[in-house]
Amino acid sequence: VQLQASGGGLVQAGGSLRLSCVASRRLYSSHFMGWFRQAPGKEREFVAGIRWGAGTRYYADSVKGRFTISRDGAKNTVYLEMNSLQPDDTAVYYCAVAFRGLSTVEDDYDYWGQGTQVTVSS
Repeated sequence: VQLQASGGGLVQAGGSLRLSCVASRRLYSSHFMGWFRQAPGKEREFVAGIRWGAGTRYYADSVKGRFTISRDGAKNTVYLEMNSLQPDDTAVYYCAVAFRGLSTVEDDYDYWGQGTQVTVSS
């Protein structure tokens, strides 16, 4: 599976961005799609994830209430709507798929997108 992430950019604090991640083939109900991010000098961290079949959503505490993950099965695409962005949200954002289901641990993910840069200015 190839994952293509897009939608990053430069935004002022308080602004919004929507990231997209398109999978090269159909995903199945048992799969789990996640968004991670890595800020300069920091480890990559889980941001949000969604069960492909049920659509159940999971979020890191740092983004709850500001970010929304969703998916479009017909387009094999997962989205991350990011609102009320803050400078601490500046990072490279990656999408990834875990074939074995729900996980917030990056080692459990099977394929990764190339990353898209999000920069939030103060």
